[in-house]
Amino acid sequence: MDEISPKALPLKPAYAFAIEHGLEKEVAEIRNMEVEWDLSYTSTLRRGYIVKLLQENDLLSVFIEQHWPEGSSPWGERKCQFYLQVRSRYEDFLAGKGGESGEAPETEEMGQQFVAEADLRNVLAANLECIEPGLYLFRSADRTGLELVIDEGRIDILAVDRLGKFVVIELKLSRGRNKALGQLLYYMGWVDANLGNAPCRGMIIARDIPRDLALAVTRVSGVSLFRYKLAVSVERIE
Repeated sequence: MDEISPKALPLKPAYAFAIEHGLEKEVAEIRNMEVEWDLSYTSTLRRGYIVKLLQENDLLSVFIEQHWPEGSSPWGERKCQFYLQVRSRYEDFLAGKGGESGEAPETEEMGQQFVAEADLRNVLAANLECIEPGLYLFRSADRTGLELVIDEGRIDILAVDRLGKFVVIELKLSRGRNKALGQLLYYMGWVDANLGNAPCRGMIIARDIPRDLALAVTRVSGVSLFRYKLAVSVERIE
């Protein structure tokens, strides 16, 4: 069972609030979902789903104002990020990206790794030309290429190059593992089959690229490997 902080997002009021705004079906799905991993983050996971639901319907700020004032603080913002990242990791687990155990954090502090992963994805999506000149984020009338949900998973970043070809980008916060290549190839196949303008290209971006992955990629056309480097600077305000 989760250890719930007194300031954690209150689930029952969140459910009731969402139902009041016409989301009864979605709330029932969250309440009744059968969590498949064997870790103790069931309530935290449901918080992630309800936060996402309220966000998508432009209701999160109203809910926070009316029912969870702590959520408007920096602490509350970090809490929401944590809930969303646990949800994201569970989605990865269901899609076969997160390992058999789900690889969820044992503590909230460890969960900040997931926040860092989201930060990396968001920064890259906003600065795709640092990867390749002319690269930009895919956008359509109803969705964008940031965490694009498809049949059997979620593409981290779907971009378009200057020739109008799709580029599938798979991110790994630490080491790019060999199975990342199989995941990427499935995403590339899905894009070619469903979005057209084939063939697309693929990229794996990780902090470290192991030799087995680098060797495997030499046998695959259209896939590139990148190693990211992070830099932090501070500016004193007089």
